[in-house]
Amino acid sequence: MTDLVVHDAAQVANPTDDGEMVTFRDGAVAIEDGVVTAIGSTEEVTRDHPPENATDAVDAAGRTVLPGFVDPHTHAAFAGDRADEFTAKLAGADYQDILAEGGGILRTVRATRDASRDQLVENLLAQLDVMLAHGTTTAEVKSGYGLDVETEVKMLEAIDEAAGRHPIDVVPTFMGAHAVPEDTAPEEYVDRVVEEQLPVVAKHDLAEFCDVFCEAGVFSVDQSRRVLEAGVEQGLTPKIHADEFERLGGSQLAADIGATSADHLLQSTEADITALGEANVTPVLLPGTAFSLAADYADAPAFEGADVPVAIATDFNPNCYSQSMEFTIELACNGMRMTPSSALRSATVTAANAIDRTDGLGTLREGSPGDLVVADVPDYQHLPYNFGVQNVQTVVKNGEVVHNDC
Repeated sequence: MTDLVVHDAAQVANPTDDGEMVTFRDGAVAIEDGVVTAIGSTEEVTRDHPPENATDAVDAAGRTVLPGFVDPHTHAAFAGDRADEFTAKLAGADYQDILAEGGGILRTVRATRDASRDQLVENLLAQLDVMLAHGTTTAEVKSGYGLDVETEVKMLEAIDEAAGRHPIDVVPTFMGAHAVPEDTAPEEYVDRVVEEQLPVVAKHDLAEFCDVFCEAGVFSVDQSRRVLEAGVEQGLTPKIHADEFERLGGSQLAADIGATSADHLLQSTEADITALGEANVTPVLLPGTAFSLAADYADAPAFEGADVPVAIATDFNPNCYSQSMEFTIELACNGMRMTPSSALRSATVTAANAIDRTDGLGTLREGSPGDLVVADVPDYQHLPYNFGVQNVQTVVKNGEVVHNDC
C-alpha cells in the first residue's frame, strides 16, 4: 500500500543535479516504504496511487511541492547566546576583535563546557524543531564549542542522542579545530586535536566528517592540513572553513586533500574556484553569515560562470542566528544574485552532495528519499520572491508528515 500521496499541487518542482528545474502543474507525488514511487501530474500519479487507498494523503491545492531542504553547514549544538555581541557589532565592533577579547566562539565554549549533556540535547532538539518548520529534512551539525576532549565528546554524544529523537536526519561533524583555546599556543592545541580528541571521536564512531577553521588568527594552512589528514587516518571525511576573512589558501588545501566541501569562500579567487571544481569539492556558500556580519556576499555568479555548482547553508550558530533555509534561499537570491532555480538546487541536491549524500537526496524522482515540503506559494519562484515570511506549511520525512501548519 502507498504510504502517502501528495496531490493536486499547483506545482511540483524538482531541481536536478544537471541544473534543470523539472516542474509539473497540477502535480502529485506518491511515496511507499519511505521512497518516491511516482511523480508527475495528479491524473497520472493518482491513477496507480489513489489517495483514498493510501495510508495518508495531502491535498496540496494552490501550493508548491519541493524536495526537503538539506542544510549542510550548521553549528546548532551549543549553550547560551551572544545577543549583546550582535548589538556591539551594530555599533562597529569587529568579529575578530570580539574573538581576540575572549568573546565570540570562546564565549560559547565557556557556556557549552558548563552545560550538561541533557541541556545540550534539549537545546538542539528545540533548534531542530525550528529548522523542520522551515523545511529542513536533513542537517549537518558540528561540534567545536568544547575545545577539549571531554566537551567535544559531550557535544557529539548530545548530537547523536538528539538525532535519535528527531525526524531530521542529522549528520555529525567533529570540529575540535574551531578556535584556539585561551592561553594555548595554536600548535600545542593542534597536537591535542590530533593526539587526544580525534582518536576518541573515531573510536566511539561519533562523527562522519572532520572540519577545521583555516583562517588568519585561527589555524594556518599547514595546521589545517595536519588536522584533516589526521582525521582521514581515523576514517573521517574532510571538510574545511576557508577564505572567509582572508584568502589564506584553504580552498587550495580543500582541493589538494579531496575535501567533500569547502565552506564560506567570501575571498576565493577564480583560481580557487577552478581548483575546487577540478577536485570535485562542493563549495558551500553561507549568505546568512555575510548578512549577520554586514559583509560582502560570496560571488555566487563566479562559481556558476565557472560551471561549479554551489550549495548554500544557514551556518546557524550564536553569531548567525537563523535556522531557516527559507531565509537562506531568499538571501541567496537577493544577496548573491542567484536565480530562484539555482538557489533551490543549492539548497537541495547540491547541498546533499556537500554531505556525501548521492542517493537522490534533495530530489524528487522515483527511488529518491521521500522527503518533501509543501509551501504556500503558487510556484517555486515565489519562495524567495515572498521573503520574510514562513512559506513552508507541511513537511514530509521518509513518507511521513512530520510537521503541518495547515
